[in-house]
Amino acid sequence: MTGLLAAATSAAGKRAAFRAGLNSGTIQRFPGAFNPLVAKLIQEIGFEGVYVSGAVLSADLGLPDIGLTTLTEVSGRGQQIARVTDLPVLIDADTGFGEPMSAARTVTVMEDAGIAGLHLEDQVNPKRCGHLEGKAVVPTADMVRRLRAAVSARRDPNFVICARTDAAGIEGMDAAIERAAAYADAGADLIFTEALYTAADFEKFRAAISIPLLANMTEFGKSELIPARTLESIGYNAVIYPVTTLRLAMFATEIGLREIATTGTQSGLLDRMQHRGRLYELLRYERYNEFDSDIFNFTLGRNQ
Repeated sequence: MTGLLAAATSAAGKRAAFRAGLNSGTIQRFPGAFNPLVAKLIQEIGFEGVYVSGAVLSADLGLPDIGLTTLTEVSGRGQQIARVTDLPVLIDADTGFGEPMSAARTVTVMEDAGIAGLHLEDQVNPKRCGHLEGKAVVPTADMVRRLRAAVSARRDPNFVICARTDAAGIEGMDAAIERAAAYADAGADLIFTEALYTAADFEKFRAAISIPLLANMTEFGKSELIPARTLESIGYNAVIYPVTTLRLAMFATEIGLREIATTGTQSGLLDRMQHRGRLYELLRYERYNEFDSDIFNFTLGRNQ
């Protein structure tokens, strides 16, 4: 019953797939999963990876995205999600949860959690959402130290270390490109270009940076929502949709709760619900029954 209680693919296999995907010429699409069940759906539908957003994890805990979550909380959720999917999981590690030594420890903890890669950002700690005003970035040299520490702690060479720069909206595009080049020199495998505005901005970044690039297609932010095929044609290697699934779920949940509060019943909402049968299908309920029967429904021989 391989792959039933946990993913069949090893952490090393997922990391190798992430590396191969970044170099394949096909854009790697990583929708955000706010829980393990969503990660199973992302895999079933045919995406290339799963993203774990720090903003979503904070929101799930009822907190704003201002650096309040801990390494233990983030890695724990990442491990839960990585456990159930054969896809590589990329996780948001904020600023590394402290000084460069903390960033190094973060890499080891995420490796142990079965994660395929993480991104570290160049914001001042405590950070804030990349699409809000009032952000501040650390000096380039400080971020370089953060990245070098992370790279030095990596044990699996296929574990992807992504550097996110928030400098475009603060210091301008040219400064952000300079930072990205420095981060690549420091050992980053992937550059996350945060809060660019237009396709032309993404094209400018692609022309200037030689290593793989990641785009953030979050809703209601600064970036126009560019289709994955367009990003691929520009030359981007990966794209994340960090908060999409949470926004969809919360919108539907709010509508449902308000209807129950108003009418006293959920009977008018049934056509907007996932059916029990579909949930069981996603959970592979039948295979658990088979597994249970295979183990417990047997007869011992005379000489056993």
